Amino acid sequence: MKKFIPILLFAITTLFSCNADKNDTEPQANIIFNFSHSWDGTPVTNTDFNQIQYTNENGEVLSISKLRYIISNIIFTRSNGEDLVFKGYNLVDVTNETNLAFLLFGTLPLETYSNVSFTFGLNNEDNAKNYQDLNSASWIVPEMLGGGYHYMQLEGKFVDNASAETGYAYHVIRAVDNSGPTQVFQDTFFEVDLGEVTITNTATFNVEMNIAEWFKNPNTWNLNVLNNMLMPNYDAQVMMFQNGQNVFSLKSVTQ
Repeated sequence: MKKFIPILLFAITTLFSCNADKNDTEPQANIIFNFSHSWDGTPVTNTDFNQIQYTNENGEVLSISKLRYIISNIIFTRSNGEDLVFKGYNLVDVTNETNLAFLLFGTLPLETYSNVSFTFGLNNEDNAKNYQDLNSASWIVPEMLGGGYHYMQLEGKFVDNASAETGYAYHVIRAVDNSGPTQVFQDTFFEVDLGEVTITNTATFNVEMNIAEWFKNPNTWNLNVLNNMLMPNYDAQVMMFQNGQNVFSLKSVTQ
């Protein structure tokens, strides 16, 4: 059984109706999600952008000039199997240092949850909706590529095989194959499991993205081959989905 609770976002806000009846006599806690970023253990913030200083698994040296991505549908699974679902999304914008932390709209009972998870990107139902805030953020995917919205935009420059600085645009969307008479889609959103957590008080979930993982596991990314025009590249989108499985980790929960 699922109970649905909306997410409160700091700057980009979409609220959904709450289907859950809350027991006001049960102790409750506020929940905050905080996203940080690293390159194989080295912290990354927007002050590190536009400097060619990171080496990927393929040996290419690169910079980061833009990083923003969507997370949605945070789920707390109770010991009885019931899912408490915080419906909504948050556009984490590292470039402009916005929405790195956000408060969930609603509170949680104080107990041990067998798993906490969130979705990277938007599931198909949510991706089919129309969001004015995402539209104004230039987050739309063209209809010829299936419509909907980006899941991530990661951009910068790298030193190519000719020793020249070349731009790359690592943009994640739902994979679409336009080679036949009709479009064929492959889901590329994915659920990130954070494991069992006991909530005893107002809690901050400190989640880290290791940006280097997008380029190395299980697919060693060759930027000399795959650097631009990746949105219409079905195979590249599937590879991004595969590489994203180990990108996020729960560093700590502070209460």
